[in-house]
Amino acid sequence: MNDILGGFVWALAPTVLVGLLFWAIMRFIVRADRNERKAYSRLEAQERARRGLAPKP
Repeated sequence: MNDILGGFVWALAPTVLVGLLFWAIMRFIVRADRNERKAYSRLEAQERARRGLAPKP
């Protein structure tokens, strides 16, 4: 019984680890994109205010 359980663990471990790695990378990418969009929006709002243009809806 112990050999069967060990086989299941060894069979599933690579899939689970790759899935966790993929999740972490995607989370990093999505957070970086969100932060970049916020920074760009702030910069754009500052430029519009500096030029006296109406804010973007």
